[in-house]
Amino acid sequence: MLFELFPFQVSINASAIAGASLWSLALYLGLSQVVDWTTDALTRWFNFAERSLYISQKEFEETRSVRESVNRVYASLMSTVPFLVLGAIAYTLSKIYIGQNQAILVGMVGCSLGLLYEIGRDAGHSSL
Repeated sequence: MLFELFPFQVSINASAIAGASLWSLALYLGLSQVVDWTTDALTRWFNFAERSLYISQKEFEETRSVRESVNRVYASLMSTVPFLVLGAIAYTLSKIYIGQNQAILVGMVGCSLGLLYEIGRDAGHSSL
């Protein structure tokens, strides 16, 4: 049914999606300070943009905590988009230079190293 809607053939390469996702996750874990900064910036922007929708200050203050929490969730979800794009670019470049199987393998190694970095970073923060 899906193929009847489009006049052209859509091919989905599962290994490309897996490789780009692995690279995205590796970058997301490895660049956690950039993720935090991006999420904070998006949260500020969402809060600022939503303020213009309210006319009265009283109505704005009544629902402020709920709206800020929802904006934080939206910002957290939106902060993954740049890493999905960067992961797809990194996978494509590594596939060109080292081959498809090795590009996926390097993405897996990058995820493992990013996870170890996050574990060490969280352990360092909790000991302080």
